[in-house]
Amino acid sequence: MKLLLTSGGVTNGSIHEALVRLLGKPISECRALCVPTAQWGHPMCGPASVRGFVAAEPRWRHFSGLGWQSLGVLELTALPSIGARRWVPWVQEADVLLVDGGDATYLCHWLRESGLADLLPSLPDLVWVGVSAGSMVLTPRIGSYFVEWPAAPDDRALGVVDFSIFPHLGAFPTNTAADADRWAADIGGPAYAIDEQTAITVVNGTVEVVSEGEWTKY
Repeated sequence: MKLLLTSGGVTNGSIHEALVRLLGKPISECRALCVPTAQWGHPMCGPASVRGFVAAEPRWRHFSGLGWQSLGVLELTALPSIGARRWVPWVQEADVLLVDGGDATYLCHWLRESGLADLLPSLPDLVWVGVSAGSMVLTPRIGSYFVEWPAAPDDRALGVVDFSIFPHLGAFPTNTAADADRWAADIGGPAYAIDEQTAITVVNGTVEVVSEGEWTKY
């Protein structure tokens, strides 16, 4: 896959340009699938926020509200019960997955249980755009600091990339630079702290930071 890993979505012109480069065509010509699953695992999310995401309400103008040709919903918790013959073509026909935030360990669980995690390596042209947990789930570890799902066995995620991500730098009282430093010390591996104006692209193993804001590499 081609990855655009963000904290807050496509929030500025630089990230927008990076997204269009990954897609290889205008956003208005791309078919997107919204993946809201991570929201169900986080206590700050629920039915109203899931609806806002999939309905592209103003709060999600930097993500599902970017002007896609079409928007569909891919709810991972439903996939095991309907069979791969139904849902795999939906993913194969999509240009982009919009993977929203919430709890990354819950999302990781359902990426594996649904079978989507196993399918992703066979989709080299698919673009994955993550927000917060939707980005963190592709890392080796998210850190216990960000685990909200009570049933999570630990803080490990998919490990598609070899670095971890501390999102929302400076956006909340508990996401200060000092908090990021402590988190990074616990992670014990390559990591980035990124704010809402920063994204990380990964294409064929090449990592690039795209930012009009603040970020730190550990």
